[in-house]
Amino acid sequence: MSEAAVPAPVPPSPVPGERLQLAAPPVHASTAEARTYRKQRLAAALRLFGRMGFEEGVSGHITARDPEFPDCCWVNPFGVPFGQLTVGDLLLVDQEGRVLEGRRPVNQAAFAVHSQVHSARPDVVAVAHSHTTYGRAFSALGELLKPITQEACAFYADHALLDRYTGVAMDPEDGARTAAALGPHKAVILRNHGLLTVGDSVDAAAWWFLQMERACEIQLAAKAAGKPVPIDHRSAVATREQLGSDLAAWHNYQPLYTRITRDEPDLLS
Repeated sequence: MSEAAVPAPVPPSPVPGERLQLAAPPVHASTAEARTYRKQRLAAALRLFGRMGFEEGVSGHITARDPEFPDCCWVNPFGVPFGQLTVGDLLLVDQEGRVLEGRRPVNQAAFAVHSQVHSARPDVVAVAHSHTTYGRAFSALGELLKPITQEACAFYADHALLDRYTGVAMDPEDGARTAAALGPHKAVILRNHGLLTVGDSVDAAAWWFLQMERACEIQLAAKAAGKPVPIDHRSAVATREQLGSDLAAWHNYQPLYTRITRDEPDLLS
């Protein structure tokens, strides 16, 4: 007695593209909604910086332009540890560094730089700066990043060097020098000081800072091991066009935001 023929398995059909969910930067219905969103992203970015060891004493700050009052920014308060910071701790500060909302003072040395960058770059929503290990070590060399890895190409011909050190930034002139050195780019290396990045969202500015710190670490390691081989100009430009937009940075940052808000949901309070 012959066995019945077993029909061949039918492979699953591809999911239609319109049914696949791809996250995108949200469009807000009101400035109040946009403000809440930016403050949540800012608090999360600061928590991430704390988790990654980007904090040293009272140094380190990220600012986010207010969506309703573009001459004002939200910023972390002076002396509050990144790892304990919440949305409710954030300060609203005007261009002169005066606190408009909040319970603590602002780091005036920080705002001397950030306010000038925000003023010079109306396209910038967020500015990130902190005194990180590899960023400071690399800044002491007084040179730019080279396109020696795929990720470093995101900064190719899109970052600058402030090739002077004048002490702790305490006045608008210091900030103006930083803004002028930054120019139209996404990042600037502050010689003997560290890194500063900007973006059209908190997510983008934070991602560029994380990536620039990593690029500094890799270039220092590669130079210590031998003579790094750079990616050629044409390929570096093409790679930057793929990886170097603020939208690409936003997408890359989303897993980090999801992880920190799930691990530490109190930051949203």
